[in-house]
Formats: sequence, structure tokens, C-alpha cells
Amino acid sequence: MNRAERRRWDALFHKVVEHLPARLHRLMEEVSVIIDDRPDPELLAELGLDPEEDLLCGLHSGVPLTERSVTSSGDLPDTVHLFREDIVDTAGGWDAWQDEDGAWWGGEAFVEHEIRVTLLHEIGHHFGLDEEDLRQLGYD
Repeated sequence: MNRAERRRWDALFHKVVEHLPARLHRLMEEVSVIIDDRPDPELLAELGLDPEEDLLCGLHSGVPLTERSVTSSGDLPDTVHLFREDIVDTAGGWDAWQDEDGAWWGGEAFVEHEIRVTLLHEIGHHFGLDEEDLRQLGYD
């Protein structure tokens, strides 16, 4: 990802965060959000993902709040990782296009939507939501 694309992506990320409800802003203070261009190949291998085939838009690292106990006091802080390139690819790219079924993909609106969905998905994991919970909320 080049510098201009990174700035474009980051501006969309800040727009997404700006438009989240104030209550969610307070909750987000509990977790660090780390943004990288792409996941490390070692991380993908650790997760059993193929770097040539699989996309990873985000990842929650840590112990969900619903699973913590007093013995968790020495654990590292939770983090949410967002991966710019995989989010853009999942959204369909920076340029809007139409598939053979007539559905539109890509463009800033799709990238912004994917940033929002990924961020809320990973924050949901921090608060103990599993994949089924997130699917029901539309964050899958």
C-alpha cells in the first residue's frame, strides 16, 4: 500500500470512529487498536490461513472480558488489529465496479463500510461476543 492509499484509508478509519456512538468510544478506551498494512505471514500460518488464498481483515488478541478472572491480572492488554490491504480487498478495491450479477463492489463507501464492520467485529470479540453473536448483529 502506498502512502496516498494509506492516508486515504486512515481518513476513512477516523471518519468511522468519529461516527460511532459516544458509549462505544468509552468502551474502546479499554483496547488498543493497531493498524497495519497486512498481517505477517507468521501470524497467518499460526491461524492456519494461506497467505495466497485467505484474507484477514482484523484480529482480536487477548482474553474477552467475559472470560477474565482475578488470575488474568498479569496478562498483556487486549489489542485489536486491523489490516488495511485485506479490508480494501474484501471491500472490492478502491474503485467501484459491477460484477456479472449487477452487484456493485469497491469504492470508498465499500471500504468505509468494511472498516466499520471489521472494527465492530473485533471489538465485539473483546466484549465476549462469539462468531454467531456477531453474525446475528451483521458483523460477519
